Amino acid sequence: MEWPGLGTAFWLQLTRDLRLAFRHIGQAANPLMFFVMVTTLFPLALSPAPELLMAIAPGVIWVSALLASLLAAESLFRQDIEDGTMEQLALSPQPLSLLLLAKTASHWLMTGLPLVLMAPIVGHALFLPAEAVPATMLALLLATPVLSLAGAVMAALTVGLRRGGGLLSLLILPIVMPVLIFGARATDMSMQGLDVSGVMYLLAAVLLLAVSLAPAGMSAAMRISLD
Repeated sequence: MEWPGLGTAFWLQLTRDLRLAFRHIGQAANPLMFFVMVTTLFPLALSPAPELLMAIAPGVIWVSALLASLLAAESLFRQDIEDGTMEQLALSPQPLSLLLLAKTASHWLMTGLPLVLMAPIVGHALFLPAEAVPATMLALLLATPVLSLAGAVMAALTVGLRRGGGLLSLLILPIVMPVLIFGARATDMSMQGLDVSGVMYLLAAVLLLAVSLAPAGMSAAMRISLD
């Protein structure tokens, strides 16, 4: 029997997870709703003064994006563990790292990409200058896959625990802190009219590092959880 190639296996796993996610679109939309709710609560809790909201906009946007990613990471592999799908993936002839990477890519398309697309609306609510919106979206486009990959590695490690949500957050936060710092700095520099190319290169380098290392980490962590 001839098995499908790596590219075909990746595509089949990606499309399968996307179809399942669209069947439970309400659950997939929870991180996006959380992101919008948190960012829009600040004008109500503090003050609607444009100067104040503009000053806190970088921190609010990036902390909210980080928390939304943490919210989505906990359920990334749990359903597959409960229904036995993950055991079948681990026993398949295809590399487990490739299949988990496809699942993470599907997860990002349903949770991370909507955060990027929602950034202009959230930025408008926080009086983010229009010239800072493209840089913020680009930074989120580079950073949210890193958040998803880091969350996937830690989710694979804690998926076997009954109450691993708190531990998952403690494990992810120290790892993604540089992404939070670089992202917020990119937004702040763009608000001041400074060149943000250096920060973008750093985020791109972190993304390449995550794409290189995370699949192997996910595979090893998942096998530990399955044993």
